Amino acid sequence: MHLTDFLSPDQIVAGLSSRTKSEVLDELALPLLHKYDYLDRQEVNSVLLSRENLGTTGIGDGVAIPHGKFACLENILISAGLSRDGVDFAALDHKPVYIFFLVLAPEKSAGKHLKILAFISRLLQDHDFKDSFINAQSRDELWNLINRV
Repeated sequence: MHLTDFLSPDQIVAGLSSRTKSEVLDELALPLLHKYDYLDRQEVNSVLLSRENLGTTGIGDGVAIPHGKFACLENILISAGLSRDGVDFAALDHKPVYIFFLVLAPEKSAGKHLKILAFISRLLQDHDFKDSFINAQSRDELWNLINRV
């Protein structure tokens, strides 16, 4: 599995400016909304916030993997983002989140959806990858890093 099957350079936000959870979700969704005009901004925000209300997707150690399922999708879509200042995302360890991977999945893709979430989670346990992600200075650097896995 390669993240580049679901992610392209224009779906990476190298400098998230948002300061709250809902703003981050919206900022991460924007590249997908611009690229895939069949997505509805209000629906995306609603689904993502509803998922967050069930329990945070801030898994700790500076990482969050917000996700949701959508009837209008046939394929998984991913965006990635880096916050240089960190965001209070109500993470499990109560620490700021710097690295974000947003996953939008088709409603009927439980197996693939879970595999992607697990893959991203395992990838972000690699300290070298995580350090390189946090220290990347541009979208191109982030893309090159993601493209190597």
